Amino acid sequence: MPKAKNILFIMFDQLRWDYLSCYGHPHLHTPHIDRLASMGVRFTRAYIQSPICGSSRMCYYTGRYAHSHGATWNNVPLKVGEMTLGDHLRKAGMGCWLVGKTHMSPDIEGMERLGLSRDTVIGARVAECGFDIFERDDGMRPEGPKGFYDPGGALKYNAYLKGAGYDGENPWHDHANSGIDADGNVLSGWFLKNASEAANIAEDDSETPYLTRRGMEFMQQAQDPWCCHLSYIKPHWPYIVPAPYNDMYGPEHILPAVRSEAERDNAHPVLDAFTQSRVSQAFSRDEVRETVIPAYMGLIKQVDDQMGVLFNWLEETGRMKDTMIVLTSDHGDFLGDHWLGEKSFFYETSIRVPLIIYDPSSEADATRGTTCDALVESIDLAPTFLEVAGGEPMDHILEGESLLPILHGQAADTARDAVFCEVDYTTNNEAALLGASADQAVAFMVATKRWKLVHFESGHRPMLFDLENDPDELNDLGASAEHETIIREMYDRLGAWARRLSQRTTVSKAALEERRKKHGGTGVLIGVWDENELPPELTAKYVGQKAKDMREDT
Repeated sequence: MPKAKNILFIMFDQLRWDYLSCYGHPHLHTPHIDRLASMGVRFTRAYIQSPICGSSRMCYYTGRYAHSHGATWNNVPLKVGEMTLGDHLRKAGMGCWLVGKTHMSPDIEGMERLGLSRDTVIGARVAECGFDIFERDDGMRPEGPKGFYDPGGALKYNAYLKGAGYDGENPWHDHANSGIDADGNVLSGWFLKNASEAANIAEDDSETPYLTRRGMEFMQQAQDPWCCHLSYIKPHWPYIVPAPYNDMYGPEHILPAVRSEAERDNAHPVLDAFTQSRVSQAFSRDEVRETVIPAYMGLIKQVDDQMGVLFNWLEETGRMKDTMIVLTSDHGDFLGDHWLGEKSFFYETSIRVPLIIYDPSSEADATRGTTCDALVESIDLAPTFLEVAGGEPMDHILEGESLLPILHGQAADTARDAVFCEVDYTTNNEAALLGASADQAVAFMVATKRWKLVHFESGHRPMLFDLENDPDELNDLGASAEHETIIREMYDRLGAWARRLSQRTTVSKAALEERRKKHGGTGVLIGVWDENELPPELTAKYVGQKAKDMREDT
């Protein structure tokens, strides 16, 4: 088989790693994603670098930690000057296109300062996280008393729905993300009690099939080598799905929540603040879990069926032979685990994600259908893609490492012994409950295969989990005197990570090392007593020279 010419970078939003049958879910069968795993490598310890949509995605797209690129929360702009996948891949001769979601906010002030207009090619790319846009759809068009959450959200999708006969100003909400009762009343998907309703839309018109078609339309017309980021909106909330997926699963298919009363009664102060949020309080109730999780599972089942449509099309058109396929998620969803909803904390159900990579090249034949338990980070995809495109390594900018050696059977592990994740919850109510300033409402995680430590800038004690003996993370050892040595060792790892030279991105490490060989040839002579200490060629401009005496008589 030929080498990969193209890259199909598939990302789902809020897809838990353990809600796929190839990752062990006993009731939710995902044969099409499982099939992709049988054709490639399934990574079992893949971690994101920030447990929130926008920040996590900026790590994927820049190949850099949130601590480096600075976009630490949703709607925190990615600063002008950060290089992205598009910058790296275009330099290597591969286009970089978006179909779907990025949740990226542009640095408008920075663009204005540099005179970058969004009407130019460069300005448009800077404003769109480095992508050329086939269709951007962040999939969010909620509306409240202050207006739309995202005025640009779902505009093309809404236009498509209106053209298909769906009524109203916002069919994204009224049809794609809501049900309907016998009297024609809209049953909003924002209300969790309506999660079991069938969305008031034909299944083929719902968001996931729509984006699948748009992805195929892009690939159909693409000519030169491309990376297509096909970025799905689901299974992210609102938790509502069209028939027949709305009633495929019931309470009998719901896995027990990973939590304990002791965990809640003795909660760390920061964790306790997170459990006080409305969404966490909701998912602490059995009726909410029993209503919502079947809908969440239905959304994933629809996703898998669409992967079947997509993969069959790739085979029929011959693109499976020269296209690398990468399938992952931006983060997970607690769904009531640890008394939490949403995703913005450091438990495995949030920060661990599915990652499956299919490489069509013959070099990958030896690893097809295998699993890999190496510690992998989301920032590893950018250098992987760059190597596939034939570009030069950019290890002074990209902070991850290429996974091609693992895919090609040349390595069984990555070079790292720990993974890192961080969250900035400054704008959240949790920060207000803790009385934490913007400098204090930050937390960092470092984890090895055995241990996980969470550090809080708010001054609270750390949390520590033994992932080997307590894989459900129910026993916080952060206050244990018996584990002081482990805590100190984990802090050493975190400290070394924090001291890395992440901001020196304008010159490569190799170029800096090469400069050592060039000292001494430009006339700068420091600490030299006389000319005889150096080779004559280095002092030739300073020895044996004649000059007119221009000193004044004294």
